[in-house]
Amino acid sequence: MKTISKEQAFRIRRNLKDAGCGMPVVTQFLDLEQRHCRREQYRLLSCQKAALLQKLHRIQYKIDCLDHLVYTMQQEDEEERRIAPCKKPIL
Repeated sequence: MKTISKEQAFRIRRNLKDAGCGMPVVTQFLDLEQRHCRREQYRLLSCQKAALLQKLHRIQYKIDCLDHLVYTMQQEDEEERRIAPCKKPIL
């Protein structure tokens, strides 16, 4: 079994936490590191990346919805500006 230094463990732990991984994933990854199970580490990281991408896509969809609403409102405002000069105030 491969032993990793405290500094290596600290760097790995910090990197995984910065990437949004919870303690169970961090613990599992460090265990895999000690057992030098690279293939499983790659699989674990790939699953975490897929989860982050899924969240990103859901958020991107929400942003796209807002952008569409703004675009629609701007189109309506532009249409009103084109029509408004033709209207004469009633006196």
